[in-house]
Amino acid sequence: MFFQGWSGIARTVIVGVLAYVVLVLFLRISGKRTLAKLNAFDLVVTVALGSTLSAILLQESIALAEGITALALLIGLQYLVTFVSVRSEDAAKLIRSEPTLLVRQGALCNGAMRRQRITEGEILSAVRANGHEGLEKVQAVVLESDGSLSVI
Repeated sequence: MFFQGWSGIARTVIVGVLAYVVLVLFLRISGKRTLAKLNAFDLVVTVALGSTLSAILLQESIALAEGITALALLIGLQYLVTFVSVRSEDAAKLIRSEPTLLVRQGALCNGAMRRQRITEGEILSAVRANGHEGLEKVQAVVLESDGSLSVI
């Protein structure tokens, strides 16, 4: 239960190092977007990459070549989807969420806040983090596609 032999540990170390190096290379090839602030689509791909790397490391039934193929497939699909979404507005709307206006000229947009499940406290925290004392001098607060709050 606690120790099953050195061969399993050696396999984990060897395959782990190789899979990690390949994943880092793939991420460098895929570009900065993969490592940027995450929208929902990017988060799913990142979690899938982590899960795949974990499976490669810990499941002896998965060969390194199969694991590398799975990593390449995930990154390739992400590249394809982002390639299409940059060139097609319709595809971009399906993949990315649109920013949402939460405050306009110092007034809360309560309906938008409810739909996005954002509290007044969260908005006020973002306003304070941007150096403002309150909503009076804030023109807008926008919930961005990546989940961050922009204060204007």
